[in-house]
Amino acid sequence: MEKRLGFVGIIVEDRKRSAPLVNKILSDYGDHILARVGLPYKQRQCNVITLTVEMTMDDIGGLTGKLGSIPGVTVKAALGKV
Repeated sequence: MEKRLGFVGIIVEDRKRSAPLVNKILSDYGDHILARVGLPYKQRQCNVITLTVEMTMDDIGGLTGKLGSIPGVTVKAALGKV
């Protein structure tokens, strides 16, 4: 399957409880992550992480599925057509 360029947006609402698992999953997919930017959003008591990735459709589905199963974590992703 062909790798495509894309992005992943992650909102972590309960950092203390969710962050260790989020970081473990992101580490597992580290070979596919080109860039990672984290923003602690104190006014809303959450954290926002954006990733630039190069992945297959199967990989992006695995990553978003694992992240989305963590309580307090919201994730959305998109891959380019080429």
